[in-house]
Amino acid sequence: MDALLAVELAYWQQTTLRVIGGLVAVLLPAGTLVYVYLFKMMSFMQSRLGPMEAGPYGSLQLLAEVGKFLQKEDVIPAKADRWVFVAAPFVVLMSTFLLVLVLPVGPDLYFIDADTGVYLALAVSSISVIGILMAGWASANKYSLLGGLRAAGQLIAYELPLILAVVGVVIQAGTLNMQGIVFAQADGEIFGWGAIGNPFFLTQFLGFAIFLIAVQAELTQPPFDMPVAESELVAGYMTEYSGIRFLLFFIGEFATAGVFSALAAVLFLGGWYVPGIDSDSNLFNIIGPLALFAKMMFVAFLIFWFRFTLPRFREDQLQQLAWKYLIPISLVNIVATGVLKVVF
Repeated sequence: MDALLAVELAYWQQTTLRVIGGLVAVLLPAGTLVYVYLFKMMSFMQSRLGPMEAGPYGSLQLLAEVGKFLQKEDVIPAKADRWVFVAAPFVVLMSTFLLVLVLPVGPDLYFIDADTGVYLALAVSSISVIGILMAGWASANKYSLLGGLRAAGQLIAYELPLILAVVGVVIQAGTLNMQGIVFAQADGEIFGWGAIGNPFFLTQFLGFAIFLIAVQAELTQPPFDMPVAESELVAGYMTEYSGIRFLLFFIGEFATAGVFSALAAVLFLGGWYVPGIDSDSNLFNIIGPLALFAKMMFVAFLIFWFRFTLPRFREDQLQQLAWKYLIPISLVNIVATGVLKVVF
């Protein structure tokens, strides 16, 4: 085994493994969220069974849906800006894949270990706004344009509380490094008691709540689904998309939900760390991914619970929530965190 680990992989081999790992890290959570929450949890909340025919307990329904979209005609509107229209879903997906790069899943399991990992994560998460604007503008459709403009206004407004919610975590951890934030929670103490470390959702509960609300808006999911409101804009910026390009937007939505849930798990729930085990243990290179996946599913449960429960806001209510409430509360949280950090 030691001889195997000592083998130096060629650059192309390392790159291939990273690409495969990135695909798995994005597509596996996305498929899991679709099946567990969209197909099953929503059905049970509405007193239905959900898909039951394709595979045991409907477990192959997702593959059937993917096959259906792959067979559909890929239509590009005659007056659309062809290259921008085609590139838009890939730009949205690019944001998700870049966000995965900074997520640690174990002490030695990560794509990159950047000292400014939090900054990088929040920066690349903004790229999706560009893809949505591209889709809305290039479609040559008034519903698509309105959806794109709504999405841009919404995402810009809620990126501010999203970033400010994370600042409290950075202050408390004393680092922008994602791995450092995990270790700060694993090795921390609560009033001198360190049996469970110091998961930041206990001390940063305001930041955690604001982060979840902002993520809900970033995903354009109910109650923040104005950019794709069926009763008003057909499907918003996705109205003119069909076939595999529509599928890419669909994958991007749920993949981003999974990645943001994993990001919340790292920042507020201790990431790959499990209380009761030394944080330096190599055991976390095995159980760490499972622990992070479980925490990701918990955060995703909250996100989809809100999605299936709450009614849609009006546009003015959405903007008021961001500018009048979330941003001021997050600033108060930052000040309180800074003061307590200095005092204690």
